[in-house]
Amino acid sequence: MDFYLTALLQGLCFSGIALGIYISMKIFNIPDITTDGSYTLGGAITGIMLLHHWSGWVTLLTIFLAGGIAGAITGFIHTRLKVNALLAGILVMTALYSVNLTFMGRSNLPLIGTGSLFTSINLLANPNQNTLVILLAFVVVITFLAGYLLKTDFGLAMRATGNSESMIRALGVNTDRMKIIGLALANGLTAISGYLMTQFQGFADISMGIGIVIVGLGSVIIAETLINWLNITSVWLSLTLVLGGAILFQIVLAVTLNIGVDANLLKLVTAVFVLLIVSLPRLKYNPS
Repeated sequence: MDFYLTALLQGLCFSGIALGIYISMKIFNIPDITTDGSYTLGGAITGIMLLHHWSGWVTLLTIFLAGGIAGAITGFIHTRLKVNALLAGILVMTALYSVNLTFMGRSNLPLIGTGSLFTSINLLANPNQNTLVILLAFVVVITFLAGYLLKTDFGLAMRATGNSESMIRALGVNTDRMKIIGLALANGLTAISGYLMTQFQGFADISMGIGIVIVGLGSVIIAETLINWLNITSVWLSLTLVLGGAILFQIVLAVTLNIGVDANLLKLVTAVFVLLIVSLPRLKYNPS
């Protein structure tokens, strides 16, 4: 039972990545690879600040701003310098590796004996259950804030930028600015996942973000499949399904490990699972 509870907790920790990928890919149609670097950036800054006994809430604000700056740089390179969005993300992600390593001073920062969000608030005696309650409350808050933003006039302009850039530009909206702000928001949310996961696992590592974009992508694809099947138009329900996708993604990996699949094959299983999710809705039965 604890095995699957851990998968659930990890899924909740990855909720920020899922929301960030949803904003960058589904709203702005931008494949943002900055995710790998901004996730590690969130973890690195969290580790450093907790080791220096900064407040967890001050740390949260700091890593959100740091992730936002990383995303804004990607947006600036793409919109102002006219560099392909994918390449812009790769460039910033590559630069962030050096930035993160410089911040950390070494490749791994253990947080043994250091206080965290999950130890500073004690609601239940069982540590895992206490962590679950805190994460659920945390995820509900950030999802509410993201959903509320997307329902405002500003959020509608962001969504319109992704749906019909030429139309919204004709209405006087600065679409380049919208993209920069959108990528900043997406990477700020991604950094929050690094903040949560670092405290959950008890360390920050320079390689923790390698390939992490596939987690957010898989979560969004699962949600998109359900959204299309059920013809969902509600922003709130769409975000809820994205969070559900993040949790389901981790549960599938947990089941894979639990049935005895070699852990060395986990990345392969992840890739195959995402491929199936992507391809199944596009397959049509043809009796001939």
